[in-house]
Amino acid sequence: MNKLYIGNLSSSITAADLQQLCEQRELCIGEVFLKSGYAFVDCPDENAAIRVIETLSGKVELHGKVIEVDYSVPKKQRSRKIQIRNIPPHLQWEVLDGLLAEYGTVENVEQVNTDSETAVVNVTYETKEHAKIALEKLNGHQFETYALRVSYIPDEEAMQPPAPRSRRGAGVRASREHGHSPGPPPAPKQLDVPLRMLVPTQFVGAIIGKEGLTIKNVTQQTQSKIDIHRRENAGAAEKAITIHSTAEGCTAACQMILKIMHKEAQETKFTEEIPLKILAHNSFVGRLIGKEGRNLKKMEQETETKITISPLQDLTLYNPERTITVRGSVEACSKAEVEIMKKLREAYENDLAAMNTSEQEIVHLFIPTQAVGAIIGKKGQQIKQLSKFAGASIKIAPPEGPEVNERMVIITGSPEAQFKVSQPTPN
Repeated sequence: MNKLYIGNLSSSITAADLQQLCEQRELCIGEVFLKSGYAFVDCPDENAAIRVIETLSGKVELHGKVIEVDYSVPKKQRSRKIQIRNIPPHLQWEVLDGLLAEYGTVENVEQVNTDSETAVVNVTYETKEHAKIALEKLNGHQFETYALRVSYIPDEEAMQPPAPRSRRGAGVRASREHGHSPGPPPAPKQLDVPLRMLVPTQFVGAIIGKEGLTIKNVTQQTQSKIDIHRRENAGAAEKAITIHSTAEGCTAACQMILKIMHKEAQETKFTEEIPLKILAHNSFVGRLIGKEGRNLKKMEQETETKITISPLQDLTLYNPERTITVRGSVEACSKAEVEIMKKLREAYENDLAAMNTSEQEIVHLFIPTQAVGAIIGKKGQQIKQLSKFAGASIKIAPPEGPEVNERMVIITGSPEAQFKVSQPTPN
């Protein structure tokens, strides 16, 4: 990464001239390898290399020629990674992210700490072709008075000598000849699909009960594990409750919680309606609604309830769930919960089966375009943390057009990892 190419040199230039030039500008370089019209130099680290490029390239004239300096990257070492320099220091990350995404799927953006006034980032694209297009399009791209400078980052793997061939393959063939084939991979561990509810904050105390006795009673009777996320969204009018159990256990716990809230409302003379609010990940909601809303209409008729779903615009980085609001009696809402969760579980199981069948293990989610910058986070830290937490690869596809309102997120990993990505981060 730290070998530099110095081009457009006069034939009269000597290695000593280049060494003296760098010394005068307090630039740190190693030995100069001079060729006819160009040279190569080594720098001790990335920061030193960036300083040499920023100080000399296109800015210094030697023997009547303005010299050019950039990373020395042979064609075979050109990778999916590029470096972008001379970025305006006040440029918003969201703006840069949107520009990068125009040329391909970005896997990672990392800021390089330098002492230059402008910013420097290393960008990793999904493919070498995406990186090549980005380099060609972005090099010289003008941001106000700043012209971006883009170059390849060498592929470290291509620089390594090939590893010796292993002979383990022969052993594999021999075992198969004896009838001991590896067989299919073990089936992934099945995960429960929890029931997540939203309840008014003023009822949380009643649900928990004195010294936690009420919620303890609910968990024991329904054989459920119930998490009340009291610390999330401080000051919010509603709090989330997550119920882990069998389908029957979730339904029983949900009904008990609804009854507790209705009783508390009577005792406190709370006159507003208390609907059942179920949280569901956006990737499952389309199948819950059904074509032309037929599934929801059928549920409403069979359970004598009114069901509405929050719009896509309400989705945020920290809350990829939509709210399903069910209005009706406690018994009617409980019946609707059974049907709603049945559809959500079917959607999850179908996705899981499809991934296992194809062995692709890929999930596509759609998020609002305005949320992309927040998901990637400053210096790409947010998407890194989410990927690390879930153990999955998370990529954001480029926009399909200039005015699209949604972007596709591609999640690759085990079914468990994908499920983690699609769920809210635990409190």
